[in-house]
Amino acid sequence: MQRGKVWIVDDDSSIRWVLERALSGAGLECISFENADSVLTALSQDCPEVLLSDIRMPGLDGLNLLNQIKQSHPQLPVIIMTAHSDLDAAVSAYQQGAFDYLPKPFDIDETVALVERALSHYREQHQSSRNPQVAASVSEMIGEAPSMQEVYRIIGRLSRSSISVLINGESGTGKELVAHALHRHSPRASSPFIALNMAAIPKDLIESELFGHEKGAFTGANQVRHGRFEQANGGSLFLDEIGDMPLDIQTRLLRVLAEGQFYRVGGYAPVKVDVRIIAATHQNLEQRLTEGKFREDLYHRLNVIRVQLPPLRDRVEDIPRLAHHFLQQTAKELGVEAKVLHPDTEIALMHLPWSGNVRQLENVCRWLTVMAASKEVLVQDLPADLIENPTTEQIGNFPSSRSALPEHWPRQLAEWAQNALKEGRTDLLSDALPLLESTLLNCALEYTNGHKQEAARLLGWGRNTITRKLKELGIES
Repeated sequence: MQRGKVWIVDDDSSIRWVLERALSGAGLECISFENADSVLTALSQDCPEVLLSDIRMPGLDGLNLLNQIKQSHPQLPVIIMTAHSDLDAAVSAYQQGAFDYLPKPFDIDETVALVERALSHYREQHQSSRNPQVAASVSEMIGEAPSMQEVYRIIGRLSRSSISVLINGESGTGKELVAHALHRHSPRASSPFIALNMAAIPKDLIESELFGHEKGAFTGANQVRHGRFEQANGGSLFLDEIGDMPLDIQTRLLRVLAEGQFYRVGGYAPVKVDVRIIAATHQNLEQRLTEGKFREDLYHRLNVIRVQLPPLRDRVEDIPRLAHHFLQQTAKELGVEAKVLHPDTEIALMHLPWSGNVRQLENVCRWLTVMAASKEVLVQDLPADLIENPTTEQIGNFPSSRSALPEHWPRQLAEWAQNALKEGRTDLLSDALPLLESTLLNCALEYTNGHKQEAARLLGWGRNTITRKLKELGIES
């Protein structure tokens, strides 16, 4: 495997020496810098695969360095090193896009493992950006929308934790994918991940499914059966549709979470387990609390960290990439040539409500792979029930890729130009272009909740362009 290139920036020479020694011993190529300015200068000529930066340094501090790097090298994973007193700054670093933070004093083995994880992340991202087909195979969690970036940040923040997590989201938004990601990027990754859907198990079988049973516990119990808790020992137990769990089972689950042990059905000897609980629901648990259908004490046990998954209609910018992934995936499964979407079809898909969310989009792509007549999928190739749905009448009215502006817009611009010329005004472009650009830029920033990289992509600009335009137009981001 190619050696990883790691840069270290810290004004403390002893820290640089310790990190260089540890990372070099792990087969990584290290270059050290004593201040942020020298890193920025070096970045104009070369780029590492991972950067470790202290927060507090003379001159440009670590957070400002992180901000500049995210503008110029958004895929570069930056690990922020912080003293215990800098935890608030570490939270700010996460919000600005840090890959992770490393508290001082740090454990050498954990540091090497963290850098190697960041290195793998960078290489996956780098490979994905060059090859969309590879991106699909790297991870089924696809999304560049700001709401999905926040989900990724939460997963990153929890990568060194085994804390309980509650995932909320409509059906089809990918709750189990998030649960898998939380497990895969945790200290328990090498241990089992066991999933159980509460809504899919008959009520009288849930207890046995979760806790197992002893031989002879009931008619048909001919041997000892290990339940899901025992199967997940040392790993993660994903309880999907937790809102459907019966109240008596909720009581038993609460006891397991509190005591770390349980009794099999028909058993008298306690069984000790070490399990991380990841729960998910599409329901409003707060509402079920008021209805008396969910225990408040269990709710607080599970709701330590909450992940809110956005519906697909709130992340429409991800639809073309998701559709590409599903078309490629289905073609590979069926051994056929992958379909491609016409630009107008992409826009059509982005204007649909998607009540079934990502799962519905995946099913539509499977249908298109089999039923679309040609390699390029046109709007008329979409399933009839999708187009004829009364809630999607706008399908015939959305702007095409060739005429994305309303018809009255150029006419109003022409009227303004004619009036300006009649008034003897000159240099009209210097008046019109800044206004046009600032209007579009402000709209894009508002749409992406201030996410500059995403706003630039929507406008068709590069990272450097949007940075320059913000300064030229006097727009605060």
